[in-house]
Amino acid sequence: MLKVGELAALAGLTVRTLHHYDSIGLLQPSARSDAGYRLYDRDDVARLHRIQALRSFGMGLADIGLYLDSPEGSPLAVVERQLRALDRQLREAARVRDQLQRLHGELAAGRQPDLSTWLHSLEQMSMIEKYFTQDELARLPMYTDEAIKAQFKGMVDEAMALIRTQVAPDSDTAKELARRWLEAFGRGTGGDPELAARMNLMAQREKEAAGIPPELMDYMMAAMGAVKHEVWARYLAPDVLARMRSHYASRGQEWTVLIGQVREQMRADPDATQPASLALGRQWMALFHDMIGTDPDVVAAFRRATEEQPMLRKGSGISDEVIAWLRKGLATAQ
Repeated sequence: MLKVGELAALAGLTVRTLHHYDSIGLLQPSARSDAGYRLYDRDDVARLHRIQALRSFGMGLADIGLYLDSPEGSPLAVVERQLRALDRQLREAARVRDQLQRLHGELAAGRQPDLSTWLHSLEQMSMIEKYFTQDELARLPMYTDEAIKAQFKGMVDEAMALIRTQVAPDSDTAKELARRWLEAFGRGTGGDPELAARMNLMAQREKEAAGIPPELMDYMMAAMGAVKHEVWARYLAPDVLARMRSHYASRGQEWTVLIGQVREQMRADPDATQPASLALGRQWMALFHDMIGTDPDVVAAFRRATEEQPMLRKGSGISDEVIAWLRKGLATAQ
């Protein structure tokens, strides 16, 4: 059996972390020595393996405890999930290796690779591979269509000019640009809400790596918000709109991450029965109520607006399938 310090050192964790897991009932040692030291056996270490694996998938500690007690949280199921994730990484790594091998061959032969070869190699190694497979990239117009790429470059230049001249994001000029941006984004993601959700997630998480000026993203989000708030104003009272503006200013980025997580979990659990799915449903509802409150009339007006006005979902990655999946999970929880 291992003492807590020995297990911490072997697992690459701190003793404090293992103490915390014990205190919340997530990983309690099977025994204690005569001196009161925590002692961990093989089953404890196997449970720790599952805990750390689920943490690597982005699951919170509170939900891990529930998940471990479900069939999906068995040692076999968790290891199979790890293997699937590793297989995806290996496939992507193999593609990168093939491209580097071609690049190496040209250099070794004394040839100077052309610009497109260097750029393709960079793309193979870049952040985009964290979010899209090669098959998905092949059907992503934003990645393959030169006309759409040029259109976005022009709109980026327009936005930066508006920022430099201090044109407000809720001005008519900025809102007109936002409408064109949303239309182009829809074409650029092939009208696929799942690809749109991942593109949003990548843009938010990888601003620095992508060279996206933070002020550009903030400005365009504000301009698109102004466009959508004009539509919301037909359905919601001024105090609700003010609450929504405050919510998006402080927590708007949480939606991008949550939508991406929901999309990923939908693929893993189409029936929305796993503890991780139920946890995402609870998180969604908490964020939703923080945005508009809990008044049934307001909630009904909000839902009516989203059903009648396609503009309100444009560019968000939210679709009828997402809403249906969330409702299925909430019904299961009840």
